[in-house]
Amino acid sequence: MSNKLQGKVAVVTGGTSGIGLATAKRFAAEGATVFITGRRQAELDAAVKLIGSSATGVRADASKLADLDRLYEVVKQKQAPIDILFANAGGGEFAPLGSITEKHFDDTFATNVKGVLFTVQKALPLLRDGASVILTGSTAGIQGTPAFSVYSATKAAVRSFARNWILDLKDRRIRVNVISPGPIKTPGLHGLAPNEEAARAFFEQTATTIPLGRLGDPDEVARTAVFLGSEDSSFVNGAELFVDGGAAQI
Repeated sequence: MSNKLQGKVAVVTGGTSGIGLATAKRFAAEGATVFITGRRQAELDAAVKLIGSSATGVRADASKLADLDRLYEVVKQKQAPIDILFANAGGGEFAPLGSITEKHFDDTFATNVKGVLFTVQKALPLLRDGASVILTGSTAGIQGTPAFSVYSATKAAVRSFARNWILDLKDRRIRVNVISPGPIKTPGLHGLAPNEEAARAFFEQTATTIPLGRLGDPDEVARTAVFLGSEDSSFVNGAELFVDGGAAQI
């Protein structure tokens, strides 16, 4: 590793699996002290063990403001200020128009929009001037996908947050960027299929729509997050970087 993040403090929400875990591991390997969140203690403990001694786990649900307060109190006590904030926690489920329930809408927007908003807002007192804020978007935010309209709308909102927040935070030189992954081999993507056979078929079919001919790996997204968190991206602000094998570019 090149120690691009040596001495930095990073917070990663949704850091117990998939993109969040891969990114937390990369951040730590590059020299950062890392705080991760997760909703389940057993998974949180396992993730901290994988990341190593520079990691601290805080059980938290990004959609619950009291949990975010507890997260930042731990960060403040142990290792403030924050250099990198990766607001990554999120998820979604298929629901076609005509079958969308109020609960589906409320749950998806609570985590993906409300959670991102207050994850960043509540971090502001601890963010170092010149810090890097990274939001997890999705190619779904710019593409139409059957039965995925609520999730897609949340990711379009996340993209809009970045455009506006770079103006709100310009006096502090805090950069805000979005990583928008395409299909990545994560537990979340696997969970969209009802069983293992359906998941294999879903992955194979999805791969045919990607110019590179395969699904992405979480570490490929993590390496992009390292770029955005480091000085290598010092003049990148308000951008949306697609890590999608070209899927949304054709």
